[in-house]
Amino acid sequence: MKNTILKAAFMAALVGMSASEAGAGDYKKNPFTLVYDGALTKNEPGKVNIRPVTYKLNGLDISANVYTPANYDAKKAYPTVVVAHPNGGVKEQVAGLYAQRLAEQGYITITADAAYQGASGGQPRSVDKPAYRIEDIHGMADFITQYAGVDVKRLGLLGICGGGGYSLAAAQTDKRFMSIATVSMFNSGRVRRNGYVDSQLGTVQQRLQQASDARAQEAAGGEILYAGDANLTDEQIAKLPFALYRQGYEYYWKTHAHPNSTFKYTMSSLLDLMRFDATDQIELIGQPLLMIAGSKADSLYMTEDAFAKATGTKDKQLFKIDGATHIETYWVPEYVDAAIAQLTAFYARTL
Repeated sequence: MKNTILKAAFMAALVGMSASEAGAGDYKKNPFTLVYDGALTKNEPGKVNIRPVTYKLNGLDISANVYTPANYDAKKAYPTVVVAHPNGGVKEQVAGLYAQRLAEQGYITITADAAYQGASGGQPRSVDKPAYRIEDIHGMADFITQYAGVDVKRLGLLGICGGGGYSLAAAQTDKRFMSIATVSMFNSGRVRRNGYVDSQLGTVQQRLQQASDARAQEAAGGEILYAGDANLTDEQIAKLPFALYRQGYEYYWKTHAHPNSTFKYTMSSLLDLMRFDATDQIELIGQPLLMIAGSKADSLYMTEDAFAKATGTKDKQLFKIDGATHIETYWVPEYVDAAIAQLTAFYARTL
């Protein structure tokens, strides 16, 4: 049973992954350590630029990248989008891709590493609690609304994969966000609790006990236990039961790997994750809502569930990218283009 629970924890961690653009990049060859195809390699006058920034959030140093549109003028007012990254992801991967692509459409954008993750501060490392991830989104809004050129009345939110679920939660109460969009939304709490596609309902109590024991061990000064940390062979990857597992592993460990990105999270985080659900109180979202997902994504059920429950807004749209899986919506050029086209039209209308 213990091995089954550990395996389940790894699977639950793995499905929080996401993807980026085709043509993997080597972080060592990019001055900003960006790993997506078409990433900026230098700042040039008159073009889209990237500005690494650091700010404080609840006493922690948060590492972020701000993208500014071509011919950016600090004296002007620009629509702005906050971009929340996937579980296990960092700002240099898919979140950076979408932030850059939106900047190319005339938006100021920001994407930050979550607290306790990536290049941001916080100990122990890889804590993954919903309250922290939601606070990260509020914190990005705090920072970017003070940035020169940002029109605070035209602030939008984009959440990708796990960041999509947390964006739904953040937008319920943070009305600074005038509109909200998600790409391949992943309801972290539901999956950590029930398993992917609700496949682990029989081990909920055992996994809760395991998380409780891990918390007790931490409190006693013992070793911090982690879930989701694994190193699979190609053969093992091929046998993983869902496309999201297989393609997510390929993306995060091979084609778009970044040293700050990791599958693992503290086992004790499950105490918070397993009682969270991105759709709780979702009717509080009154702002325009756009949800994008691949038509062949095995995670589509989470987007469709959240969309149906989002009854508080009269302006909502579900767009399915024909033929795309969860991971492919982040790296296949035609699917990324399709998502960006929808996002651009949505933000142009709502911001």
